[in-house]
Formats: sequence, structure tokens, C-alpha cells
Amino acid sequence: MPQNLLLAEDDRAIRHALERALTLEGYAVTAVADGVEALAQAHRTPPDVLVLDVMMPGIDGLQVCRVLRAEGNRTPILMLTALVETADRIAGLDAGADDYVVKPFDVEEVFARLRALLRRTGAPVDVPSEPPRMPDGQIAAAGLRIDPQARRVWRGPHEVELTRTEFDLLELLVRNAGIVLDHTTIYDRIWGYDFGPGSKNLAVYVGYLRRKLDEPGAPSLIHTVRGVGYVLRAD
Repeated sequence: MPQNLLLAEDDRAIRHALERALTLEGYAVTAVADGVEALAQAHRTPPDVLVLDVMMPGIDGLQVCRVLRAEGNRTPILMLTALVETADRIAGLDAGADDYVVKPFDVEEVFARLRALLRRTGAPVDVPSEPPRMPDGQIAAAGLRIDPQARRVWRGPHEVELTRTEFDLLELLVRNAGIVLDHTTIYDRIWGYDFGPGSKNLAVYVGYLRRKLDEPGAPSLIHTVRGVGYVLRAD
């Protein structure tokens, strides 16, 4: 049975992106927008694990932690925080959090930390499978085949010529096939810097990839999730 996960995040785009990614990862996700809703939901249907944003209106993530721990609730809690000072991290742990991830984060790190928390509590954990690997180290997903060492790409029998940045972007999408990657994560992984909401850099490179990968009569592979980011899937 999938683990029940309660997600509390007031940023709508982050909440929706995480909810989808965690659902695709196999969790049964309930997503709420603030600490009041988080406490109400935790009391109504106790989850197996909580993911709480620190900075939320009304009751913030730290207060949610304190209330649950004061009630004797030992459910593992992963905090999401944009606060990077040591004192801020200590405050979260002292409030009762078990671990934290600093924004902007990589969804793969969130998955790994959740698996670690659930292992510590003895809950069964399904380790997600990566895209199938060919015997020679190639990776396949959505009709694409990538050779990371040779930096070569094929769609079906046809090889696709890509620039360095195009290849890096496609490899990231293939390795996370079926998972919506938000703009911040992609910018951080490919360029090492988030150029901000006004930047068209990512959209331009996604356009380059679509022109090179899409074939007449075949399904598009790279899909836009409006207001969130992009996902690779064959539909």
C-alpha cells in the first residue's frame, strides 16, 4: 500500500509540482495550503509522513511541528525551508522536525530524504526504478535512447544531433521521465543559476528540443505544465 503523505506548502506552483511528483513516486498525497489545514488534516486522517513548508501564513511549519509533538504525535516530518542560516535549521529541529530540505531543492533529494525517514520508522519503502538501462549503460524512456558517455541520442532508429545544453536538458528530463520538474530545479541543474520568472532561456531550449525530437504523426514527448515546469512522457 502507498504511504499517506501530507504536504503543506503555501506557494501554489511549488505545491502542485510537488504533489504531482510525489504522486508519481507512489505516495498517496494530500496537499494543503497552510498550517491550519495541515493540523486539521493530520488530526482527521493521520499520515505516514509530513512535508511542511516553514514559512506559511497563519500557523507556520514550526508551529505545526510543535503542536503535533506536544500531542505525542511521532509521525516523521520533513521541512521545506528557504532559510539557510544554522540558527534557522536548529529552530526547525528543536521544534520537532526530523529533517529538512533547503529551497530551491531537487525533487530527487526530497524523495531520498523521505525514504530515509520512512526507513527509520520501519515503514515499508518502495525504491523507485530509474529509466531502464541498456547493457552498455544507455538509458531509455518515452521512445528515446540516450548514451550518457558518448552523449548521443536516438528517437526510435533515428539519431538526433544535439548541442551540449540541449543534451544536458534532455538527459535530465529522461532520467526523471514522468515527473514534472519545476523551472527552478531545471535552471539549477542545467545552468547552476535561476534566471528568474522573466527569463525565456529555458523555454527557448525546450523549443529547440521539440523541433529536433518531434516527428510527424508521433506523440510529442516534452510537455509544458503551465506555471510549474516540464515533464517528459510519451502521450
